[in-house]
Amino acid sequence: MALFGRVRSGISLFNKLGFLTSQRSTIQRSLVAPAIPLVSRNYANVPGQKEDKVKVPVAMFGGSGNYASALYIAAVKTNAVEKVESEILTFVEVVKNSNVISHFIKDLSVKKDVRVKVIQEICAEAKFSDVTKNFLVVVAENGRLKNIDTIAKRFRELAMAYKGEVKAIVTTVFPLPPEEEKALKETLQEMIGSGAKVHLEQKIDPSILGGLVVEFSQKVFDMSIKTRAQQMERILREPINIGNI
Repeated sequence: MALFGRVRSGISLFNKLGFLTSQRSTIQRSLVAPAIPLVSRNYANVPGQKEDKVKVPVAMFGGSGNYASALYIAAVKTNAVEKVESEILTFVEVVKNSNVISHFIKDLSVKKDVRVKVIQEICAEAKFSDVTKNFLVVVAENGRLKNIDTIAKRFRELAMAYKGEVKAIVTTVFPLPPEEEKALKETLQEMIGSGAKVHLEQKIDPSILGGLVVEFSQKVFDMSIKTRAQQMERILREPINIGNI
């Protein structure tokens, strides 16, 4: 919560910098950051130290997957996976809760040096680690801040695999009471075994009508009323074979 508060305090930086659509040209003239070469940037290595290869535990595809994998490798090399995960998720949460920042990261007309300067200011205010700060700067340089939510989700998948966690998603019409959530989590833990820890996420979807749908480890257990009704409907529509009666 303290970290979240520090990042939220960074929102005031936008006001200090005059971040308003009508004042964008003023910002572009007044905020100038030195260019940082992307190709030569390596924010995980120490000069003179032999680089250890890091294997990404889950195959990631697409641009967001590539960024998440790069961040994961940097975080593992600095033994800061959980810290980086917390910082990235906090940054995403602040973006979601601030219309000003959300507009800023989606506005492609903002010049690169302005994007970089603002991200550097926010990271400094939030006291983010160097890995997180440098990563967000690279993302800002490449105009990919608009994809930070997806990148963060991909990185979280990698972080969970790193920590030996298995994500299970339970979909219900109403939130599960704590005792039912605990019982479901214990059941899934027994199914998965002691080699991994279950991380349960709840999803609300009134369209399933009732019951629940559980997804984990690429398996789906559909026990919803909607699916049962569809199955019953198919059975009732099947022609009756008189000879079997």
